[in-house]
Amino acid sequence: MALSGVRVLELAGLAPAPLCGMILADFGAQVVRVDRASRPGLATDAQGRGKRSLVLDLKRAEGSAALRRLCCQADVLIEPFRHGVMEKLGLGPQVLLQENPRLIYARLTGFGQTGRYARSAGHDINYLALSGVLSKLGRKGENPYAPLNLLADFAGGGVMCALGIVAALYERTRSGKGQVIDASMVEGVAYLSSFLWKTQKVGLWKRSRGENLLDSGAPFYETYKTSDGKFMAVGALEPQFYNQLIKGLGLDSDELPSQLSFADWPEMKKKFASVFAQKTQAEWCSIFDGIDACVTPVLSFDDVASHQHNKQRGSFIKNDQEEISPRPAPLLSRTPAVPSLKRDPFIGEHTEEILLEYGFTKQEITQLYSDKVIGFSNPKANL
Repeated sequence: MALSGVRVLELAGLAPAPLCGMILADFGAQVVRVDRASRPGLATDAQGRGKRSLVLDLKRAEGSAALRRLCCQADVLIEPFRHGVMEKLGLGPQVLLQENPRLIYARLTGFGQTGRYARSAGHDINYLALSGVLSKLGRKGENPYAPLNLLADFAGGGVMCALGIVAALYERTRSGKGQVIDASMVEGVAYLSSFLWKTQKVGLWKRSRGENLLDSGAPFYETYKTSDGKFMAVGALEPQFYNQLIKGLGLDSDELPSQLSFADWPEMKKKFASVFAQKTQAEWCSIFDGIDACVTPVLSFDDVASHQHNKQRGSFIKNDQEEISPRPAPLLSRTPAVPSLKRDPFIGEHTEEILLEYGFTKQEITQLYSDKVIGFSNPKANL
């Protein structure tokens, strides 16, 4: 796989950092999740695929020293804490990069390492708000709304951080040196929204929120309810696709206003909604499948893996617990990701195995366990 041989230490955190670690693991990296000693048993990390778990108490001097030893042999460290936490533990970049100049030290936070909010708490909706993107999301006459916690946490956070890590690893092949990655979710999601910024003068966003071409203002870029309570998604932006949409709906284009008659959009929405409500989702699929009208079913999580297109591409996978999840993307031709199909690790499941692999002796491991610096998911099976 593309990242085979890359050693990653991921300090356990909330959603964004686990996604970053899982992406690296899916593409072949050896990812060790460093869990907190106070959380035995099942992990809160739902994105533990392909990872191993080591329990280590970083608040103890011996735990901090152990992580420093691990970092001396690691390629990447992912840390998700607020600014200053790692420095207080004696594990800041100045310390770790001095001991291992090749280390990629990825700091994934909401607000970044500097600035007024660097030490502030926050969640996806807060980062989305500060980026400016949240102001663009929402329907006419309604408050802005956050689309789950996908944009800032995962796209602007986890994915952007993984991109930064891969870029830093590539640069290291030339310089031989590691570096610090300051991955701010605010800046990550703002960067993701570059298209919105770059098209402001084009006129795409000159109307109020919820009244523009791509923000639910247009009747031909919208979702519609079907007679069986399901939905269809319409994205017929270009004239040729719009014409096919009108034909599929059984409407006469000569009796309708022009596609870009903004004043008629509200009434056209009502007309489209009334037509879509007359047939089931399956009936609409039979009409629009194979036609370039940009009309697709809104699939539920229960249905998505069984859809013909997704089945043909193997877009979803099932692990040994019969749990379904998306296959890693993108698909590389020579070195595709081969995701683990095993269950996610229990906290501390691989503590001894990892420490031995990184050069700790049996005696050192026994002492660390005796001092409650490390932990196991099943200590009796190990010591």
